[in-house]
Amino acid sequence: MSDMSFKQAKELVERMEFSEIALKKAVNQMEKSSKTFNNSSKNFEKTLLKQDEIMRKIPDTNRKFSYLLLAVAVNVGFILGLLIGKNFL
Repeated sequence: MSDMSFKQAKELVERMEFSEIALKKAVNQMEKSSKTFNNSSKNFEKTLLKQDEIMRKIPDTNRKFSYLLLAVAVNVGFILGLLIGKNFL
């Protein structure tokens, strides 16, 4: 170390300062990413709960849709019957 010139020592100190700044930035980025990960895992859990709720509602919705189609078919048949009855009888 005694063989080091003042210029070399100054360069070494500058490098150490830059390294310190880079490490601080890296730590900050890691903290932000861990916060984001925690938030995204919470969002992922909410998404899974919502997906489970939707999956439970699908059979109910299919049954209701079938009833709706049946009601529409009956109404269309009734209207066609009225038209045929009015025009041909």
